[in-house]
Amino acid sequence: MIEAKNVTKIFDSRKKGRIVAVNDVSFEVREGEIFGLLGPNGAGKTTSLRMISTLMKPTKGTIRVNGFDVVKEPKKVRKGLGFLTSDMKLYESLTPRELLIFFGRLNHLSDDVIEQRTEEISEYLDMKEFLDKKVGKLSTGMRQKAAISISLIHDPNVIVFDEPTNGLDVITAHTVTELLKDFKERNKSILISTHVMSVAEKVCDRIGILLKGKLKAVGTLDELREQFEMTDLEDIFFTLAREDDEIHV
Repeated sequence: MIEAKNVTKIFDSRKKGRIVAVNDVSFEVREGEIFGLLGPNGAGKTTSLRMISTLMKPTKGTIRVNGFDVVKEPKKVRKGLGFLTSDMKLYESLTPRELLIFFGRLNHLSDDVIEQRTEEISEYLDMKEFLDKKVGKLSTGMRQKAAISISLIHDPNVIVFDEPTNGLDVITAHTVTELLKDFKERNKSILISTHVMSVAEKVCDRIGILLKGKLKAVGTLDELREQFEMTDLEDIFFTLAREDDEIHV
């Protein structure tokens, strides 16, 4: 489970001055749920996910993952969390199998467990044909699958994916969305960020619309439709964006 309460992140830049990237945001991700943060580039989605994943500290507010505070207990948070960042860089001279071994050991897994998990994940993501090829020779979709497998090697019960289908072909994107649904059925807590309406509509149980660092609306698709008296998520999104004078849309 993820609990974010009144979270704010402020950056001080010499060129741009004080930037409020995330502004007093609160939400929770329950067990057996896919929660989607929907917003344009620059809305604060990636910053929010990085704070949850202990890569950044919030300026204000609290975040708890599996009951552990991300600032006070980061090691305990990371133990039960799998994070896929949109700009994950993989060692191009290593193979996906070698990376899985490395990150499995980093998570204190035995070699037997790593071998078992590698078999399971590579089967699910259809990675066997390139499992022993160097990352530098892999396509974008193959690299994304490798990155996903690394984030899941320790079988976390909280999964945080930043733009998981970005840049993927239709088949690979479908594999990723089916993976998310499968983990939901296994009662895991799943948080994704996306700017793609169809992804949010297809996989998310609840959606939070984030604009200029502020969470403008939260609810199921049906709740949002009822609240805004609109049937189309894109219409709801653009209505909020226009109200907020969001220049990125």
